[in-house]
Order: sequence, then structure tokens, then C-alpha cells
Amino acid sequence: MGTAADPAFDRETLRRGLEGDPDVLLSLYADDAELRIVDRTTQPSHPKVLHGRDEIGRMLEDVYSRDMSHRLEHCVVEGDAAAYSESCEYADGVRVLSESMLSLRDGKIAEQTLVQAWDE
Repeated sequence: MGTAADPAFDRETLRRGLEGDPDVLLSLYADDAELRIVDRTTQPSHPKVLHGRDEIGRMLEDVYSRDMSHRLEHCVVEGDAAAYSESCEYADGVRVLSESMLSLRDGKIAEQTLVQAWDE
């Protein structure tokens, strides 16, 4: 259990990172974080799994290099867990919606499961 001296997960920092600053977003992950992605191509029985900030950072670099906008829709933080909804839109109008469940450790994301769907 955390103490008052532990850094807290901050939804405004999450918003700032998601909506345009991938370096800020990456700073929210623990060094040994694990990110599981489930979507049409990486289904629940075989999700894409990224290990550590380096792999997660490469994925964020790719995503944020695209011509698209990101918006934090909802975020709930409860103790060592958080959940959020993100909506994205490519310049051509294609939309993406993702839902994430987070496990937090010392105010950082230790585990994340992201489920996403997009227009086809």
C-alpha cells in the first residue's frame, strides 16, 4: 500500500500526455511496465504484449508520428487502479476508440490492458 510520500497517478498529466506529449505519457510508466493490446488483429487469446518503457516508448513514437488527434474522454482512479477512455481521429476522419485498465505501483503504470476498435 502506498504512503503519503509516494507519487500519485495524476489524471491531468495523463490528459496532457495522451492529448499531445508522448514524452509526458511515457513518463507515467514504470521501467518494467507491461502493456497488453487487444484489437481486431491481436485478439484476446493472443494479445500484443509490450515489455518495459523502451518497447512502450517505440510504440508511442509510432502512434504519435501519425496525423491524428487524441482525446481523454473519461478517467477514474481508485487506489492502485485506474481506467480511462480515449478517442482518436485520423486526418481522413477514421476514428479509433480505446479503453484501458491500469494497475499502478508507486504512482506509475505497472500493467495496462488496452482494448481498441477503429473504423474500417
